[in-house]
Amino acid sequence: MDFNQVIYQIYPLGFCGAPKENDHILSHRILKVLEWIPHFQKLGITAVLFNPVFASDRHGYDTDDFARIDCRLGTNEDFKKVCDALHEKNIKVILDGVFNHVGRGFGYFQDVIKKRDASPYKDWFICNFNDPNGPDGFYYEGWEEHQELVKLNLQQEEVRRYLLERADQWIAEFGIDGLRLDVAYMVDRSFMHELCNHIRSYDPEFFFLGEMIGGDYNELMKDSLLDSVTNYECRKGLYSSMNSHNLFEIGYSLNRQFGNDQWCLYQGKHLLSFTDNHDVNRLASELEDDKDLPLTYALMYAMPGIPCIYYGSEWGAEGKRTDWSDDALRPCFANPEWNTLTDLLAELDTLRKNYAVFTDGDYKQIYLQNEQMIFRRRNDAGQLTFAINISDQPVHIDFDAEVENGIDLYAKKKVNFQKGIDLKQKSFCFYYTDWIKE
Repeated sequence: MDFNQVIYQIYPLGFCGAPKENDHILSHRILKVLEWIPHFQKLGITAVLFNPVFASDRHGYDTDDFARIDCRLGTNEDFKKVCDALHEKNIKVILDGVFNHVGRGFGYFQDVIKKRDASPYKDWFICNFNDPNGPDGFYYEGWEEHQELVKLNLQQEEVRRYLLERADQWIAEFGIDGLRLDVAYMVDRSFMHELCNHIRSYDPEFFFLGEMIGGDYNELMKDSLLDSVTNYECRKGLYSSMNSHNLFEIGYSLNRQFGNDQWCLYQGKHLLSFTDNHDVNRLASELEDDKDLPLTYALMYAMPGIPCIYYGSEWGAEGKRTDWSDDALRPCFANPEWNTLTDLLAELDTLRKNYAVFTDGDYKQIYLQNEQMIFRRRNDAGQLTFAINISDQPVHIDFDAEVENGIDLYAKKKVNFQKGIDLKQKSFCFYYTDWIKE
């Protein structure tokens, strides 16, 4: 499994400007992605994660048909054209696998509504026909009690077989390279095990990512389960540390997760690093000072994990959810934009590609104050030393780098760590020490 990836996340219904409610009018909006491929290449993107693309009544997570692209986006042929074009540029395709629940319009659930306990599909869902408390005169379990999202009975053999067949179809038809498992934290573990083993039996490099909000990420990152999960803990720590001028928060999380002490949780694991997505406020709206945008992204790229960029955030787009709507998080941009922030992300991607230590290096914290932090990453080839200063003042830092010298990867000059380092206000530095040259 090659974890040296940078993922670009798209919420297609928003990205393409589709109606919020399905109007059942065919429109080939998904082809818009083709126009953005040069932008992906310029950013150094290696995989595109598509949130739901299959037929639904509203937001995509209320699936009506797992085999058919939502008509608001286009046809299966349209999406295949998009996937083929991405693959031609060596960009992988990851789909959102919404296997925990379906929409009320899902055909087999409609059969249950009509026939109740006489339906051959009644066991596909968790129903109680003796309980009249439900929108259809009987109770059924919904995702977190949301009745518009009907929970699938993943312990039912026919349901499992159906979902495995749909995943096989997506691989055969679109050539997808991975799946994001929606609400993976509550998906039946035995089904998840069966799904992963089934696909890996014929595609051992297939990538499995799970949505995990909290708890022990190791529950899902096992050899027989997922390759990665969403690192929500560090997502919060990244912006919160900047706003409070307290790097101890993100420093604690990074050390807890990846440090070299025996009790650290995720040594050698590859979590998904992100600052925002379709469910949470954009980074530019969370940060109190926009000068912290480049610092936050530099820290995200430097820390262990697989960086993921949410569409529009690479140029600093803003967006905040409300109590009643996520629409502001899922807009339609006419064209990609390019500015100094996107320049930075492209540069950070180049560093990741040139130095494998970004992907497979360990993690050790070697200096930490409220507004300054230094950590090092090591592999068999060398050491990456990352230093950041979020203060409005320049600072000189004396510290034990555990190596004598390093090359400043931006200034392209040698630095003697025994003399300490100087950091400008609101700045960061990457230093590399090559074991052979050293």
